[in-house]
Amino acid sequence: MSFVRTLARPMLASSFIIAGLDKLKNADDTATQLSPLLQKAAASLPFQADEKMLARVIGGTQVGAGVLFGLGKFSRLSATLLTVISLLNTFVEWRSADISTKEGREARRNQLLKNVSLSGGALLASVDTAGKPGLAWRAEHLAADARKTAAGAKKTTGKQIHKADKAVRRAVEHATGA
Repeated sequence: MSFVRTLARPMLASSFIIAGLDKLKNADDTATQLSPLLQKAAASLPFQADEKMLARVIGGTQVGAGVLFGLGKFSRLSATLLTVISLLNTFVEWRSADISTKEGREARRNQLLKNVSLSGGALLASVDTAGKPGLAWRAEHLAADARKTAAGAKKTTGKQIHKADKAVRRAVEHATGA
């Protein structure tokens, strides 16, 4: 891991970890804020779940993914989870913000920009391969290597068939001429 990644990952993760701890500590408030979405999520699950438990799951996921991301473990997966949670939070906070005053509208805009920025940082981190080839690059080069191998095998097989044909003709000529 490069020095920049070592420094930047915990910096980005800290915001998510603190927000996740806050969600865990204030699960009732989180459930109330996320209520419209959590009701739909709870109804679609194959098991019984209440909104408060789902709020805790979201907070716990945010803390866990933030810690893993900050430590550089499963960083792409954890960054993807953080992106999804951040976008969910952005949507919910945007809808539930108080916009009755000028200060409220400014606070809403500032919160939106902060959340979008964090989502963008997490999204970038989710595609960061740390200098190693990604799956698309690996698949592309594996296919190219397979094509080269197949072409080489075809060429070698063609030469072997030609040599065998020549040997058979000589043997036939030798057998008929003798």
